[in-house]
Amino acid sequence: MNNVILVGNLTRDPEIKNGEQESKTICRFTLAIDDSYGDSKRTSFIPIVVFGKQAINCMKYLEKGRKVCVQGRIQTGSYEKDGRKIYTTDVIASTVEFLGKNDTSTGNGGKDGEKSNFSPTGGFAQLEYDDVPF
Repeated sequence: MNNVILVGNLTRDPEIKNGEQESKTICRFTLAIDDSYGDSKRTSFIPIVVFGKQAINCMKYLEKGRKVCVQGRIQTGSYEKDGRKIYTTDVIASTVEFLGKNDTSTGNGGKDGEKSNFSPTGGFAQLEYDDVPF
């Protein structure tokens, strides 16, 4: 079984390539994940690839520093560059769940100051205390 679940922070804003159809849209970003081995700590940088409508949502709502949970599979590959073979390892995301907030000082959830309770996986959206109906 090839299944991975990662929680980390984006190292930079996502990059998107638009295909001819929405289903061929590709979004790429890198997650920084803190690991600890006994007394030592290190950070791993994991490349993530997202396709389709979820890729569009990632581009719209994610930005550098945002915490996300990614569920997907590991895919390896290779290509030639300057006569050398380059090996790659990516996580192909099946779901991306947005965690936390983009801007904690203003309470805004999206880019460009737009407020959003959007949850791309159909899960629960985080509400402000004043938004609770009881």
